[in-house]
Amino acid sequence: MIKIYRYGEVSNDEIFARPDLQTGVEDIVAGIIANVRQQGDSALFDYARQFDNAELSSLEVTEAEIDEAFALVGEEFAGILQRSAANIRKFHEAQKRQSFIINDEDGIVMGQKITPIEKAGLYVPGGTAAYPSTVLMDSIPAKIAGVSELVITTPPNADGKVNPFVLAAARTAGVDRIFKVGGAQAIAALAYGTESIPKVDKIVGPGNAFVAEAKKQVYGQVSIDMIAGPSEILAVADRKSNPRHVAADLLSQAEHDKNASAVLVTDSMELAEAVAKEIDEQLKTLPRRDIAAVSIENNGKIIVAEGDIRKALDIANEIAPEHLELCMDNPFEYLDAVKHAGSIFLGRNCPEALGDYFAGPNHTLPTSGTARFSSPLSVDDFVKKSQYTYYSKDALSRVYKDIAAFADSEGLHGHARSVRSRFEEEVD
Repeated sequence: MIKIYRYGEVSNDEIFARPDLQTGVEDIVAGIIANVRQQGDSALFDYARQFDNAELSSLEVTEAEIDEAFALVGEEFAGILQRSAANIRKFHEAQKRQSFIINDEDGIVMGQKITPIEKAGLYVPGGTAAYPSTVLMDSIPAKIAGVSELVITTPPNADGKVNPFVLAAARTAGVDRIFKVGGAQAIAALAYGTESIPKVDKIVGPGNAFVAEAKKQVYGQVSIDMIAGPSEILAVADRKSNPRHVAADLLSQAEHDKNASAVLVTDSMELAEAVAKEIDEQLKTLPRRDIAAVSIENNGKIIVAEGDIRKALDIANEIAPEHLELCMDNPFEYLDAVKHAGSIFLGRNCPEALGDYFAGPNHTLPTSGTARFSSPLSVDDFVKKSQYTYYSKDALSRVYKDIAAFADSEGLHGHARSVRSRFEEEVD
């Protein structure tokens, strides 16, 4: 049974508690990374046998395997992939940045140059589910940004093959190369390179605790998108909401992971009790109920701010969820009140699953409260910004004394000398 709290009657520590994400895998991951750096492909083949029960003859997926995958998924699903990809492209094309130049003063030119990252790696999880949606969401922004080489790593099945839906999505998104490698070893391979897998400049994509820890440990050698925690949904629902719909939306995230978090904040105790009852009923027929039930029991909660939907929004901002649903008739009236959320779903007919698969905005989102200071994956994640400056001698002459004085104030007299030397015969 999901827990129900009356806001103000229990401590905020209890209401805002999050799952403990301490994993204790640091040393294991460090060992895997070191082994991949030393042994390269040989270590990857060994880990495929150890973790995936797969005896591989090669690490890279062939074009023939991708052709076979398209045949297996069928024309109907291939069409769905194309329509979803089109929506994702439309949204992310609008994110493209332009270089700029400022030259409104004589002899001074300044600007910013946008350059795509050359090589990016996308990790696609395996495990209890396949994620062709993640392939589209993470690959399409990279291609729009102009990444010249985009590679995927994903764990193989015991038969040595990759999930056909993942392969079909990869071709649809324009991925360049795909490798049959999962876990922390895949992150190590992307960060340092092996005989088969190219070293990349940035790694993106979700994964389990081992993958998250590996991304943390290789950061600095490469860039990463984020350290993703368990999936989260928070629904702010008013008293007129349909409890069956709200319960289904909460369970849509609870089924991801036993550590996932599903939260309802409402102004109505009546709705809270109805949703709790619906969750119990819907769990009985949910195929992934064993996962979802643990998530609901351990991390699910309903918070009631009786008669005060504005307070419900304040609570949502305090939690800063990955996914935020505003289940009400006039959601745009409250949009400005949302300060911290990864992705916002507006109205009664906008379930979070719409964003997972089809609408277009990205589904790789900040978790664990990091929406307070970070953003969804975007085209910006795959570009670099370089700035440049040009001054003529006349332009520099107008400001060199100011620059030198500034440098002297910091005790950096060599900086000051480098400017004065252009205008004075001798510098003390």
